[in-house]
Amino acid sequence: MTGCQPTVEEERALRAAGYRAIAGVDEAGRGCWAGPVVAAAVILPETVIDSPDLLDGIADSKTLTPAQRATLFERITSVAVAWSVGATPAHIIDSHGILPATRLAMQVALLRLPHPADALLIDAVHLDDWPLPQRVLIKGDARCLSIAAASIVAKVTRDRFMEALGRYWPEYGFAAHKGYGTAAHQQALRRYGPTPQHRRTFRPLYDMALARTSSTALLQEAEGEDQ
Repeated sequence: MTGCQPTVEEERALRAAGYRAIAGVDEAGRGCWAGPVVAAAVILPETVIDSPDLLDGIADSKTLTPAQRATLFERITSVAVAWSVGATPAHIIDSHGILPATRLAMQVALLRLPHPADALLIDAVHLDDWPLPQRVLIKGDARCLSIAAASIVAKVTRDRFMEALGRYWPEYGFAAHKGYGTAAHQQALRRYGPTPQHRRTFRPLYDMALARTSSTALLQEAEGEDQ
């Protein structure tokens, strides 16, 4: 495994304050051009908080290979007291913005936990008006074991969804780039235009749509002059 090992210092501090069901929360896909933003909530057992080596190898999902993430996903979900995911689709991202959409995905994940949390450890995002104590950590997925676990669950879940989308729209290469703005993805957008899964308010897509509209208007104007 690559990357540094997150610690359980935050979990132990919350446990010393009397909390027991401490959920790590993180998201995947905020910067993508297509697909949902997916959040995960993971409550690790006290045995893992006491002996974090039981989940040795967990790190920020971005530092791991797909095979490593898949293996760790199975380990996390098998030992977790509770885990869940939430997703916000592209049209809600377009209508509400990426940060509110991310908060919504996190809230859905928390509401879906089979055992409710009593405290939260969240990567970078504060859940306004959420009625639980929460500690927001910048780069929390690299620092905190529960958040790192949630980052892996969110990433694997989202990647599998994008691979499924790739079977419906194989010409876009979703299975390869997972909705990020790669050169191949940009080329497919220029050739085929956006799907319902694309975030049309994101600036690159908005600019492409504007360019297509301008080109169409110029073509229509030229055709009108020829008649």
